[in-house]
Amino acid sequence: MSKFPSAALLLGATLLIAGPAAAEGDAARGETVFKKCAACHQVGPGAKNRVGPHLTGVMGRTAGSLDGFKYSKAMTEAGNGGLVWDSASLDGYLEAPRTFIKGNRMAFPGLKDAKDRADVIAYLTLKPGQATTPAAGPAETKAADAAPTAAAPAATDQAAASHGVLHLGRVATADEIAAWDIDVRPDGAGLPAGRGTVADGEALFTERCASCHGDFGEGTGRWPVLAGGRDTLTADRPEKTIGSYWPYLSTVYDYVRRSMPFGDARSLSDDEVYAITAYLLYLNDVVTDTDFELSRDNFAEVRLPNEANFIADDRAGESHYAAKGEPCMQDCKPAAKITMRARVLDVTPEAGKDNEATTKVD
Repeated sequence: MSKFPSAALLLGATLLIAGPAAAEGDAARGETVFKKCAACHQVGPGAKNRVGPHLTGVMGRTAGSLDGFKYSKAMTEAGNGGLVWDSASLDGYLEAPRTFIKGNRMAFPGLKDAKDRADVIAYLTLKPGQATTPAAGPAETKAADAAPTAAAPAATDQAAASHGVLHLGRVATADEIAAWDIDVRPDGAGLPAGRGTVADGEALFTERCASCHGDFGEGTGRWPVLAGGRDTLTADRPEKTIGSYWPYLSTVYDYVRRSMPFGDARSLSDDEVYAITAYLLYLNDVVTDTDFELSRDNFAEVRLPNEANFIADDRAGESHYAAKGEPCMQDCKPAAKITMRARVLDVTPEAGKDNEATTKVD
C-alpha cells in the first residue's frame, strides 16, 4: 500500500480541508513571510535551484521531481508514493517539514502560524510574474503620501538629537539599544543564563545545521566548513575553521545566536545555542567528552587553539581615530603624488600609451 494518497485523493483533501485557508491567504503578506524561506528557495521568473529547489510552479508538482535538483531519498520516495504539492500537502509540510516527510534534508523548523502558511501558499499559487497586489492609482498614491504613518512620528516624540561631528542621526533610545545589545565578549560578558551538552548539541546540529554544514562540520557544497583544518594556516589554501583559526569561543556563540540557522535566525533558545556550541567544540577536539556541558559558568574557561595568534585591535588609539574635532572634507591633502604606475605593477593590459595607464597615487 502506498505511503502517500494518490494525487486525486490529495486534490479532494485540498478542496475539503485546505480550500478555505487557501482562499483566505493574502499573497502580498505571503511574499513577506516567504523571506524566511528565501535563503534556500527562489520563486518567480528566472528562479534557480539553491540549497533547496526553486518553487516556481510548485502547485501540482510531484514531490522530488524537479529536474536538475538532487533531492533526499526521503523526498524522492514521497513523490514516488504519490505525494503532490497542493494546498493541503504544502500546509502540512510547511507546518513541520521534518515530521511530514521523515528523513528529508530541510532544516527549517516550519511555520507554526496557520495564517502564515495560508499566505505563503497563496503567494506560491501566483503565476510567474503575477503581481501580489495591484498598483496604486494616482489618487491612492497621493492619499498615501499625505497620510501620517507610524514610521514617521512627530519630532516631539523622538529622542533629543545629538549628531556628533558628522551631523547625522540621533542618539538611540534605551529600547533601541536593548533590542540590539546581544553581543557576547571573549570574557563571557553578555552571555545569557543557560546550559547545553555535547549530546544535546549533536541532535540539534543534525536537525538544524547539518543540511548546510554537514553532519560533522565538514560543509556541504560551498557552505562553510566548521571543523578540522588544524595546522593548515601556513598552507596556500588554509582551512579556516573554529578549531584551526577562530580566536574566541564567544565568536561562535554570538554568531550562532545572532544569525543561525540560515534563513531562520534568532529561532534557537539560549540553551540550544549552548548545546550547539558545545557540539562544535567536540567536532574540533577542544572537548572530548560527549557528556561535557557548556554553560555561562564555565564558558570563559574554554580556549580555542589559535587564540594566541591574534593581537588586540588598538586602532582607536591612533591619532586620526582619537581626534574628535571636525573632519576634513575638502582640500585635505596638498597634492597627490604618483608613486607607481599600474603597468609596472602588471595589472593592466600592455596595449596603450604610458599616460593612459592606471596609476597609484599617494
